[in-house]
Amino acid sequence: MADKVQKVSYYIGEIPNKAGEGASILGAVKDAGVSLTGFLGYRKSARKSEVVLIVDEKAPNLGPIAKKAGVALGKKQKGLLATGTDRPGAGADIMGKLASKGVNVVSMHALCSGAGSYGALIAVDAADFRKAAKALA
Repeated sequence: MADKVQKVSYYIGEIPNKAGEGASILGAVKDAGVSLTGFLGYRKSARKSEVVLIVDEKAPNLGPIAKKAGVALGKKQKGLLATGTDRPGAGADIMGKLASKGVNVVSMHALCSGAGSYGALIAVDAADFRKAAKALA
């Protein structure tokens, strides 16, 4: 079971797959004074990479900020951020709770900090968001 679950917002964008592009978007967010809750970046093809910027649900819209860095972000989406003490099966517990309520997980990105804690970004269909939040509360 997750120790803490909070609602977050996330944005997905595409950047060129070349050196410095990730630094550019992250620099724009930093210059705007916005603190990211998380960031994912990975190669999608030889020429394109995808980035996911995760912020508190009450953070300002990242669209105009990213535009200054030449990055078009998709629409603001809702997600859940689970954090807690790392243990065997932490991810399985989260997925099991959601499955037991009939919630299909679109994606889950989870990492351990190395200091005994974990964090997981969980995305579900918009129609299941409230049900997912309640299942993990």
